[in-house]
Amino acid sequence: MGRVFYIAFGHVYADWSVILIGVSILTMAVGNILALVQTNIKRMLAYSSIAHAGYMLIGIITGTNEGLMATITYLLIYAFMNIGAFSIIILLEKGEELKDYEGLAKSRPLIAALMLVFMFSLTGIPPTAGFIGKFNLFTAAVKAGYIWLTVIAVIFSAVSAYYYLRVVMNMYMKEMKEEAAISLSPALGIAILITVVMVFLIGIMPSVVIG
Repeated sequence: MGRVFYIAFGHVYADWSVILIGVSILTMAVGNILALVQTNIKRMLAYSSIAHAGYMLIGIITGTNEGLMATITYLLIYAFMNIGAFSIIILLEKGEELKDYEGLAKSRPLIAALMLVFMFSLTGIPPTAGFIGKFNLFTAAVKAGYIWLTVIAVIFSAVSAYYYLRVVMNMYMKEMKEEAAISLSPALGIAILITVVMVFLIGIMPSVVIG
């Protein structure tokens, strides 16, 4: 998408960048606000994906190769984070509602730890891949002179921390009501293993993994 804009519409950059800025801010706002009020984790992640699309647009808005690469990198990272989080939801036979995660750290500590990693990464907390993704995007935006847009994105990232970390709080700070039942298939186990490894590898050694 970014390359198409650069090549086909480079001569009207000022026009389409203004439109994309509006779309980016709108998607960040709508996605985060709607995710904020969800108690169903699948819906929360679905709405938050709208916000993440807004973050990714920032790289395209910069009009630079660095920004475009930051967007592509973020898209890859987001795929790992989201697939990992949804895999945990599928793993738990009752894992769609926020209340289903209460006390999960006591009944299923490994699963809780894995979900914590994905929630931290989606929030953008180091040393996870999500931090690297947002850092690259925001750095490219600042270099391109979009400091104010970066500030807006950081504010919305802080908003997202509330609903992502709410899952973590439920797992570790609330009492267990019943032991969580799981349904693990080989394919699901492989998906979780690959995604959690990539989230850590990119977060710790970004230059080695994504160049």
